[in-house]
Amino acid sequence: MDFLFDYGLFLAKIITVVVAVVSILVIVKSVGGRQGTRKGSLEITDLSERYKETVHHLESHLFDKPLLKAREKAEKKAEKEKGKARQSEIKAAAKSGELSATREPRLFVLDFHGSIDAKEVAGLREEISAILAVAADGDEVLLRLETGGGMVHGYGLASSQLDRLKQAGIKLTIAVDKVAASGGYMMACVADQIISAPFAVVGSIGVIAQLPNFSKVLKKNDIEFEQITAGEFKRTLTMFGENTDKAREKFQSEIEATHGLFKDFIAEHRPSLDLETVATGEHWFGKQAITLGLVDSIGTSDDFIMKACKDREVLQVHYVQRKKLAERLAGAGSEAADSLLLKWISRGQRPIM
Repeated sequence: MDFLFDYGLFLAKIITVVVAVVSILVIVKSVGGRQGTRKGSLEITDLSERYKETVHHLESHLFDKPLLKAREKAEKKAEKEKGKARQSEIKAAAKSGELSATREPRLFVLDFHGSIDAKEVAGLREEISAILAVAADGDEVLLRLETGGGMVHGYGLASSQLDRLKQAGIKLTIAVDKVAASGGYMMACVADQIISAPFAVVGSIGVIAQLPNFSKVLKKNDIEFEQITAGEFKRTLTMFGENTDKAREKFQSEIEATHGLFKDFIAEHRPSLDLETVATGEHWFGKQAITLGLVDSIGTSDDFIMKACKDREVLQVHYVQRKKLAERLAGAGSEAADSLLLKWISRGQRPIM
């Protein structure tokens, strides 16, 4: 009996500490939220310039100085002549009022490393909006995509953001170096061209929802669980109450309906796919995916960027949100809590792609 008393006292202390820590984190986060709107900024990296610097650095160790000097002189002369021609174009365009038409086409590079709730779509939205604001004829976008999918509404919004580029007439290429499965493939199929590494994971066109049920454990320990809802199907399956066959059937129908919408979306953007074959929830490696029509070519984002750097300017665009002190302090605790909730609660009530 003393052991049980001591153990209960120990648990009470632990719970008290946890509640105190969570309370502090919530207070800090709420105070930080009143400090104003969080601002972010675009970071632009010239990948073509970086490529040239790498090449010149390596060549300085491979060739003798007279050869390098002669070639550098020739490059400067060609650059000078190109500059003069460029100035003439700009002057003529300025007179006609079509200055933007003189800009050479560029390749914009974006990165999307998606989490289960696709929170990265906030940055993607800013990046795409910025590109659309300055886009000119001939510009293209390469998205380096890496995600195993997640919540339907999050990846649906991410796909819609990519579709903004298509609607504006900007060619979109998506490179899958590691994985673009489920919701990730939902994003990928929007592209004009999908490039996949040989062993990248692609596909998984299916929907899943899962959650544990503790009703038997609660009954065994004489613990009652009550849930009050308005609307017959406001809540179907639950973690703590007894689940009925009717609730299971309803939830299954919702999953099937979501899968149907997923397949319709895929068919709209890649009509040549045999959905009966690829929409089974299975995934494939790049080498297999190309035979099924899930991807268009085998390669890596590095190959695509390197080739583009040789004849055009390649700019990496990344939106960075500046974190406040309060967010940095609360970050670790809130991330852990969010992760736990997403895995054990949201998965059970919201379909995962």
